[in-house]
Amino acid sequence: MALQWLILSYVVAAEVVIAVLLTLPYPMLVKKRIVSLVSLILQPAASIVAFAGFQLLDLYWKNEHRLMCSSEVCTATERDRYEKSIYKAQRNVVLCAAGILLYWCIFRICKYNKDLEHLEELEKRSKAE
Repeated sequence: MALQWLILSYVVAAEVVIAVLLTLPYPMLVKKRIVSLVSLILQPAASIVAFAGFQLLDLYWKNEHRLMCSSEVCTATERDRYEKSIYKAQRNVVLCAAGILLYWCIFRICKYNKDLEHLEELEKRSKAE
């Protein structure tokens, strides 16, 4: 069960690196190459949104059907295990939300750079006429 969270954490780390690369100031030629490369990766990487969404649904279902440990019957070990599972679930929700949010940010940064490039081309054409 931990493999999916390991994969999701690696994907989120890769998204952070890509977002940092996209936002650093580079010369225009390098920036265009990076944006075009990331744009090619974006469509296959869209599956991360569905994956994180399904993981969020799984976490919600598990949270709704989790046994509560709040009575006097619970031992200290059971209470600790319950609290640990709650903390893990909260961490995983943050990880899923970060994956979706970072994908959206990368998508918008690429779209912004492409629109900017298109406007620069239009400006060059209008100046040439």
